[in-house]
Amino acid sequence: MELRSSAFTNNTPIPARFSRDGENVSPPLEWSGLPDEAVELALICEDPDAPRGTFVHWLVGGIAPMDAALDVGQTPEGSVVGRNDFGNTGWDGPQPPPGAAHRYYFRLYALSAPANLRPGFDADQLRRAAASNEADSATLIGLFQR
Repeated sequence: MELRSSAFTNNTPIPARFSRDGENVSPPLEWSGLPDEAVELALICEDPDAPRGTFVHWLVGGIAPMDAALDVGQTPEGSVVGRNDFGNTGWDGPQPPPGAAHRYYFRLYALSAPANLRPGFDADQLRRAAASNEADSATLIGLFQR
């Protein structure tokens, strides 16, 4: 599986437009090479460099395998959105403290069984679903610095 963005490449800066200091819209993503057994996709974006430990910025489950991309600010029709660590549902972009660049891991999971996630689900629920039903996954890392 491969996950990529037209806004940035692996290990390069995420444009400020996608940050909380900018327009705070989710970046465009596209993927390919899904396994045949994928019945659902799930997405997480998290910052492992946050001062208090890994910080979740975005959770989306229930993405149909026939979807191959997300446009800027888009949530797939029929998907389920989780609660991020800002306490909001949907995307909340980078807003690290000033200093060194933080890494933002976008992980797309292809699941071999439905995760049955409910609106407002959390990262632990997504991780449990991925641990028991992951057919494959792909990661894209973006950097952001203030």
